[in-house]
Amino acid sequence: MDSRKRPREELLSVEILKTPDKRIITAGKRKEEGNFKHWDTEETCSYLRQHGLGEWEQRFREQKITGLGLRYLTELQLEKMGIEPLGSRLEILHCFSKLWQISSECMKVFNDPIHGHIELHPLLVHIIDTPQFQRLRHIKQLGATYMVFPGAAHNRFEHCIGVGYLAGCLVQALNDRQPELLITKRDILCVQIAGLCHDLGHGPFSHMFDGLFIPKVRPGLKWKHEEASVQMFDHLVKANNLEGVMEEHGLSLPKDLIFIKEQIIGPLDSISLAKKWPYKGRSEEKAFLFEIVANKRTGIDVDKWDYFARDCYHLGIQNNSDYRRFLKFARVCDVKGKKHICTRDKEVGDLYDMFHTRNCLHRRAYQHKVGNVIEVMITEALVKADPYVQIRGSSGKMFRISEAIEDMEAYTKLTDHIFEQILYSSDPRLSEAQDILQNIICRRLYKCVGQTTPDSHYDVSQEMLCMWAREVSESKPDGTEVDLMPKDFVVNVICMDYGMKEKNPVNNVYFYCKNDPTKAIKIRKNQVSKLLPERFAEQLIRVYCKKTDERNLEVAKKYFVQWCMNRNFSKPQDGDVTAPELTPLKHDWQNKDDDDDEDDSDGDVRGRVMLNRGKPVKTNLFHLPREKTS
Repeated sequence: MDSRKRPREELLSVEILKTPDKRIITAGKRKEEGNFKHWDTEETCSYLRQHGLGEWEQRFREQKITGLGLRYLTELQLEKMGIEPLGSRLEILHCFSKLWQISSECMKVFNDPIHGHIELHPLLVHIIDTPQFQRLRHIKQLGATYMVFPGAAHNRFEHCIGVGYLAGCLVQALNDRQPELLITKRDILCVQIAGLCHDLGHGPFSHMFDGLFIPKVRPGLKWKHEEASVQMFDHLVKANNLEGVMEEHGLSLPKDLIFIKEQIIGPLDSISLAKKWPYKGRSEEKAFLFEIVANKRTGIDVDKWDYFARDCYHLGIQNNSDYRRFLKFARVCDVKGKKHICTRDKEVGDLYDMFHTRNCLHRRAYQHKVGNVIEVMITEALVKADPYVQIRGSSGKMFRISEAIEDMEAYTKLTDHIFEQILYSSDPRLSEAQDILQNIICRRLYKCVGQTTPDSHYDVSQEMLCMWAREVSESKPDGTEVDLMPKDFVVNVICMDYGMKEKNPVNNVYFYCKNDPTKAIKIRKNQVSKLLPERFAEQLIRVYCKKTDERNLEVAKKYFVQWCMNRNFSKPQDGDVTAPELTPLKHDWQNKDDDDDEDDSDGDVRGRVMLNRGKPVKTNLFHLPREKTS
């Protein structure tokens, strides 16, 4: 046995041969990529030689440039040093910028079902590993939509990681394609952090909280989750002492913190809005960086890219948008003195597909009538529970659900768990809220009695919705014996658009051509296709009835049809079936067979007779075919 053992001296000699090589490589890498601040002049010149720029090393020696000063080196300073060709100066700056590029750090790998194995910077991992970010594991990305689509169980946590990753992909793609933009490690990290933290402020069930609950309990408050995202980010940094970690990774505080928050919410004060360049985090030369996470100009941003791909995957809906193509063609062009992200002219059709995908997701999933009414019921339960649920915040102060947005320590504890907290509470004051939540659990839901479309746009408020519910209850058709009250109806207004209300978002996009990639142009809709939509926004009005027995539901549908007639809204899709005695009374609701080559009015009269099940109806003889009027 002993003869088969390798002698200890041989083992030691092998270790002596292997270990130094490994250490030399590691030390060399760290010396070049991580500790350049400690370089002396000769090490700086050595780095120039390694990258084929040795002809300028004597100038660096003469000026005694060390690693500490590399990050402050500018193109103007290089010119004063005697480096005349502009191309050489830009090449030197880009060469040194690689020292603080994101790739120099030890990355952590995440396995994401949408984007595959992705790498994230250690600073991003520090942020992810905080209670404020981990809170997002307990907030459903699509709110109550999960109660309709069984696969939609994903959360804000993974979405935010995906947006942070894609933000890095886009800014890195621009940096690789256009080194003259002088994108630094600080820029890249700030853009990634903004993507990672853009949804920190979402409340329970995501958009339900700021779209339904807050307007009901605090109607005078203009509050959106983006405001809470900025406040939560500040709280996250302070509570976890991340300022020092950020500075270690090269961020400059507080300027970079301002830049991160401006990417999430826009300019931070109203005074800045009046200025020509309202942002403080970066100069106008870096304007394109504000179009990556939340693009206020075109709506094309990495936030949409991730939720399109992620939501379609979990909903089981086909995604017709591919952000990878945009990454391949994205570049920055000068537009009237400002730098904007542009794409190739041939991609204009794909952009229309992208916004069409957004509209389809809203129509088929986000605004599903059952998912919406569940959110309405959860909102009612939260409103009833609001005075009695207390959440401990900073300094031990207690906050209601609706007040938690004022204290980030309390808000950190507010997640989708509030549903179970109320449902299983032993507090008798929560009984009304518990009854509503129990009905959701048992699928005893309010029923949709109809949907219609107004001809003009309405600025919806809580007062208007209450007024419409009262109007519906007062629209009792003749001959109806059942009386329904305003409290029996819920009116829900949904805005469907391409992301910029009535405007066509593609009109704000700039393109470039293959022959001249520096010149930005616009492409109008009529240059693309005749089959594109004429309008880019509409409103849907849905009415739900809280009484779900068959008799009351049938009557409620007739109330709704009568209300649509009174309001001159479009005819409900099932209006001819639910209220056949009402729909023929409104002239522009009369059915016409568009495929019939003969006079439409003939088919109209026949259709009305059939809808009235053979009962005679009043008709205008001037609408009858001439040969039948004698």
